Amino acid sequence: MDTKVHLTDLHTERNNWNQSIAFWKDDLASMQNRLEAIVNANSKTEVTAQVEHFQNQFIRQREVLDILKHDIHEAEAEMARIVEANPVATDRKTAPDHVHLRDQVVTFEKLYAELKTEFNTFVAKVL
Repeated sequence: MDTKVHLTDLHTERNNWNQSIAFWKDDLASMQNRLEAIVNANSKTEVTAQVEHFQNQFIRQREVLDILKHDIHEAEAEMARIVEANPVATDRKTAPDHVHLRDQVVTFEKLYAELKTEFNTFVAKVL
C-alpha cells in the first residue's frame, strides 16, 4: 500500500534535498581544491595513488548528485502535472510518498559522510 503525503510536504522535502545537493557540490569542490594542494606539495607514489582514488570518488559523487537532482526534478514535474490536472485545493492534495527518492538521498548521505571521513583522515596524514 502506497502511503499518501501532502503535496506541500513532498515539495518542501524536495527543496531541502536540492539545497543539500548544492551544499554537497560546493563541499566536493572544496575537497577537490585541498586534493590539488596535496598533489602540489607531495609527489610520493603512495600519495599519488590515494589522490587518484579520491579524484575518482569525487567524480562519481558528482555524477550521483546529478542523477539525484534529475530524479528530484522529474518528481517535481510529475507533481506539477497532478496540480495542473486538478488545480482545486492543491494545499490539501496528496500523492504517493517518494520513498525511493528518500532512500537514494539517505544512501548518498551515508556514503558521502564515509568518503568525507576517509578523505579528512588522508589529509591529516599527508599534511
